[in-house]
Amino acid sequence: MRIDSVSAYPLRCILKQPFAYSQKWFRHRTALLVKVVTDEGVTGWGEVFCHDAGPALAAIIERVYRPLLVGRDALAREVIWETLYNWTRDYGQKGLTTAALSGIDIALWDIAGKVAGLPVCKLLGGNFRDQVQAYATGMYLTEKAMADPAVLAQEASAYVEQGFRAVKMKVGFGLQRDIANVASVRKAIGDEVSLMVDANHACDVATAIRLGRVLQDQRVAWFEEPVVPEDIEGYCAVRHALDVPIAGGEAEFTRYGFRSLIERGAVDIVQPDICITGGISEMKKIATLAQTWHVRCIPHVWGTGVAIAIALHVIATLPDEPPSLHSLPPLLELDRTENPLRDEILVTPLQLKAGSMKVPEGPGLGVEVDESVIEKYLCRQ
Repeated sequence: MRIDSVSAYPLRCILKQPFAYSQKWFRHRTALLVKVVTDEGVTGWGEVFCHDAGPALAAIIERVYRPLLVGRDALAREVIWETLYNWTRDYGQKGLTTAALSGIDIALWDIAGKVAGLPVCKLLGGNFRDQVQAYATGMYLTEKAMADPAVLAQEASAYVEQGFRAVKMKVGFGLQRDIANVASVRKAIGDEVSLMVDANHACDVATAIRLGRVLQDQRVAWFEEPVVPEDIEGYCAVRHALDVPIAGGEAEFTRYGFRSLIERGAVDIVQPDICITGGISEMKKIATLAQTWHVRCIPHVWGTGVAIAIALHVIATLPDEPPSLHSLPPLLELDRTENPLRDEILVTPLQLKAGSMKVPEGPGLGVEVDESVIEKYLCRQ
């Protein structure tokens, strides 16, 4: 079975209500889907975590990688991964080239599952769980929230009412505002609901430590991306100064990048994004590294229903860490902000029930992409 065609689709939609995290305001949402078709008519879908880089990533996929892919064995996933990675290795061990590779790799796993008649989680060795507990990512800054921290508390309470037992909010908007926002949310959700915070690398080391000491008092489950991803020494300093677990890695790439984070003791929790770090093939290796060093692995997810399906399959195969009767299972990050691309892209949307999602049971990723939605939101710039 040979690869016959490779296509990339950058998508974009305007939001009704802009929102912000510590680095920027979002006035639209984007995504990049990858479609690989074999000479026997089997189609695989992948996704790339891209923000506004979709058109550039599409060019890499279609102009750099596609000529290397057409005619190759569609089931030779590891061989293809190493070939493509090595092709751009001299100038692209991280960033857009690896992100583009991620989408291709995922599509090839989808094809492999369809050919075998098995879901991806079974190809990965089987699943520890059929349902994955989700946590709600929200509480971004909005114009209303800038004026009143109670708006964030109300949002968090709504997630708890929907069945979530864990929520994550954004910080990095100034120390005093962050402190007030976190206190407001914690008071609203009570002590039985897990609360995580994400600075999106907005702090320097000193500020991260000052904020982290407050987060400890608010019983925060983890402090995510406190400093810029390049500053591994800064991560180590923050982690050593605080009791709250430190999480990071959504902006890291491949086993090589995560080796540094893990070996140097920079984080308690690694958060590879499967759609940017190298795809499912590389995620397997990162998860093995994490397990070897007894570091929790909780993938970052911020994309369409395709990305969520990918994460469900991978998370289903991750063991509890550490293993025990009362261990902490890996969680699914479930973005709750406005995103038509996420909500409309699948013919049959994934269903959230009591704060959990079922792992798709169909072959491959177990989801079907609605190509009319691609046409609706295709970025034609």
